[in-house]
Amino acid sequence: MRRINGTVLVFAALVATVGALAFPVWSYADRSGTGQANVAAATVNTQWGPLTAQDRDLIVRVRLAGLWELPAGQQALERAPSQAIKDVADHLIVGHTDLDKRVRIVAAQLGVALPNQPNELQTGWLKEMTAASGTDYEYKFVNLLRAAHGTIFPAIGTVRNTTRNTLVRQLASDANQTVLDHITMLEKTGLVDFDAIANTAANATTASPTGPPPPVPGQLAPSAPVAEATGDVSTTSQPSPGEPGAVNTGRPEPVDSDGVLG
Repeated sequence: MRRINGTVLVFAALVATVGALAFPVWSYADRSGTGQANVAAATVNTQWGPLTAQDRDLIVRVRLAGLWELPAGQQALERAPSQAIKDVADHLIVGHTDLDKRVRIVAAQLGVALPNQPNELQTGWLKEMTAASGTDYEYKFVNLLRAAHGTIFPAIGTVRNTTRNTLVRQLASDANQTVLDHITMLEKTGLVDFDAIANTAANATTASPTGPPPPVPGQLAPSAPVAEATGDVSTTSQPSPGEPGAVNTGRPEPVDSDGVLG
């Protein structure tokens, strides 16, 4: 009887131990204060997949980008200080006119309310541009826009990577293409202050830098071997079209099945 009771006690202890180890895993998503719980609390289900707060934030940010970059582009075309600035303005107007169609359709389908005016920060940028003239205007135009695009670019990538909503995923892909095109055009002006961008990023970083050690002056780095597929392989795709530094922005018109665009 003692042996049986001892076995039962040992088994019960094992069950209790395994249960204690397993419980945090099983219940983690339901525990308040965790990342999983926070995401779940702000998520709604749609026919295109779950829609998180982060998804909705990107939708609003895409709309906001157009609300200030379109007037910025129009102003630059009217002032036309140089052909390089005119080219950027052209891409801003075309890119955000197209992207605004897409974000309005997606927002209507997902029930996300969109702003109709730029936010306070964006309004301030427009005022800075308006007050400037000559080379100061060109510098502010290029660098304010480049900084804004550089800020939203990684946010688009994060949403594109994590969203489970097919509409948001496509919008992120479209926005990524447009933002990269605008960044490329802004950099082609030769007016981007990369030192200021690097310093701003460094000031916002607290972790120590990582990566390979710095190069030794006068010492050649070892030659890297070719990275290529081996064996009997057959491929049909080609590298991205266009010259280096060019972004192919051609894409079909959005499908407006609900008549959002009128």
